[in-house]
Amino acid sequence: MKRSPAEILAEFGPFPEVEAVHGVTFDGHHVWFASGNRLNALDPANGKIVRSFDAAAHAGTAFDGTHLFQIAESRIQKIDPATGQVLATIPAPGNGGDSGLAWAEGSLWVGQYRDRKIHQIDPETGQILRTIESSRFVTGVTWVDGELWHATWTEEDSDLRHIDPETGEVLQVIDMPPGTGISGLESDGAGRFHCGGGKSGRIRVVRRPETVR
Repeated sequence: MKRSPAEILAEFGPFPEVEAVHGVTFDGHHVWFASGNRLNALDPANGKIVRSFDAAAHAGTAFDGTHLFQIAESRIQKIDPATGQVLATIPAPGNGGDSGLAWAEGSLWVGQYRDRKIHQIDPETGQILRTIESSRFVTGVTWVDGELWHATWTEEDSDLRHIDPETGEVLQVIDMPPGTGISGLESDGAGRFHCGGGKSGRIRVVRRPETVR
């Protein structure tokens, strides 16, 4: 397993009227983040919020290429990003203990914080298709180039972990500076991770290292 310190490329926030950053996702242009009662679209070129709408947004956020998915307590809502309208709702597998959310391979991937698990679920029904165990608390989850990464956060320690999706084996770890937690996580597909900073109200951009297999 390779371990390296995080290289933080940029930091956005804190933002007006945002007490905490929860889930984070990327639609190809904007970084969307959940802030409790709103979903916000951030321009990563300048760190400015370009639009927001009211939504129950307490944990992970994902984007499937067309729609946003947002954990709202014990459910996952499918949302039209143009209007903010909730189009469908499915149960969240952790019934309120859910953390990160990602879209990949036609499925949603849901982190379970204290259960130290990641569930692959059917986006239409919420049915659990498989479960991956982790050795640490799971916060954000993301897929990039066939790699599964998740964030951890325990007290003052937080890191990013590249894991084998079949076995859960940890292949690579990026250590965040002490006191710098990660709530939401998303790759932009271009060598950067966007990391929500919880109650710091910030989003940090971390360089994605070369792949270790």
